Amino acid sequence: MAHVGLVFVGLILSVNALVGLGRIPARSAAVLNLMVGALQIMLPTLILSQAGSDIALVNATWPSYLFGMTYLLVGFNTLFGFDPTALGWFSAFVAAIALYKSVLSIGPDPLFAVIWLAWALMWLGLFLSDGLGLRRLGPVQVPVATAWLMLSAGIPSSTIPALFAQNERWSTSPAAGWTALCVLAAAAGFSCWKTRSTWRSMQEAA
Repeated sequence: MAHVGLVFVGLILSVNALVGLGRIPARSAAVLNLMVGALQIMLPTLILSQAGSDIALVNATWPSYLFGMTYLLVGFNTLFGFDPTALGWFSAFVAAIALYKSVLSIGPDPLFAVIWLAWALMWLGLFLSDGLGLRRLGPVQVPVATAWLMLSAGIPSSTIPALFAQNERWSTSPAAGWTALCVLAAAAGFSCWKTRSTWRSMQEAA
């Protein structure tokens, strides 16, 4: 059950990335955000209600609330026209927790450490664009770069690992961690490359 919600996280990250790139209207994605957000709240609650004194299970489960609350905020902000600044600052909190979990996972689970790092980078982008209102950071167009990173790394960091875990094909070897880090680096590089061409096209369309 712990990995069911994660399967849909890759989907919603991709959809929200397409919204950010102007390929999908924001309101058409709002209900899907609410559905995935609700799932990421209900499933952890069911698990925690049965966890008892299993501290390891509690620690592995509660971070799902961070992402569930993010998607709920995105959905409500879109439907009701709320200012996204609070979402941006909440994303800073999520990014900090994700980075903390990444550091803790380096030794016991290098693969998950890289996955947490990927999430930290995505939510950092949301903080910079929505919390601080940054549109440009040096040569990088922050909202566009964040959208491309979510699109290129969302499914590899969420849906695919969840499917592997469900089928008991998870690896905690250093090789798995290095492979994941290479994939993340490739996704980040791809995102930077696509950001330049996408931003140019959006400026010309405007």
